[in-house]
Amino acid sequence: MPAAIIIPTYNESDNIERLITAILALPLEAQVIVVDDNSPDGTGARVDALATRDARVVCVHRPAKLGLGTAHIAGMRHAFTLNADPILTMDADFSHHPRYIPNLIAGLERHDVVIGSRYTAGGGMEGRDAKLRVVSWGANLFARTMLGLKATDCTAGFRAYRRAVLESIDLDSVFSNGYSFLIEMLFLCQARGWRVGEVPIIYQDRRAGTSKISRTEIYKATYTVLRLTWRRLRLAPSALRRSV
Repeated sequence: MPAAIIIPTYNESDNIERLITAILALPLEAQVIVVDDNSPDGTGARVDALATRDARVVCVHRPAKLGLGTAHIAGMRHAFTLNADPILTMDADFSHHPRYIPNLIAGLERHDVVIGSRYTAGGGMEGRDAKLRVVSWGANLFARTMLGLKATDCTAGFRAYRRAVLESIDLDSVFSNGYSFLIEMLFLCQARGWRVGEVPIIYQDRRAGTSKISRTEIYKATYTVLRLTWRRLRLAPSALRRSV
């Protein structure tokens, strides 16, 4: 079965054509699913033009900017209709370089979810200022500590999932919508006993377009971690007593 690569977009016309071209040049059978939130800069129209020339490209158009989480879910549902396996997610700004996609897929030979990680051995970041590095590192430490997550990069959106993993999760029940969606999905995967692995990547900060990270997204992520921590404590009191 072909792999499906989901790319949520909002105002990524500077990047999207080059990114899709690079993905399709890889030595693998893949379908590219762009989920565009009615980008004013014409991102969706650019993807539609590519789709007319290559059947491996499809654009899912949404009426407004509805959030990263629901964009991922919309792409996953479309991948289900294509009978795709595995299903990958990545950003549109080249911070997740397509050259790592084969490594993520290869990692599924040993794991059920594979993360393109900045923090595992061999990973790293380029072009990101010190303040954002500290924010990213702190967010990951907070999520790992509070939720007991085993991955080193809990907030990364560059992931490969076995189809069965996503089918095991009630996607309609996922509450988070922004970047905190990534934390919640990882929490749900680990809670269901799926094997989570990581492969190193060098994360490169975007060179074109505008970042979507905001103070509001940081607040949402904090709320998500606290909400899931309460759920974890409430559902597993016996496990907690054994650990004391």
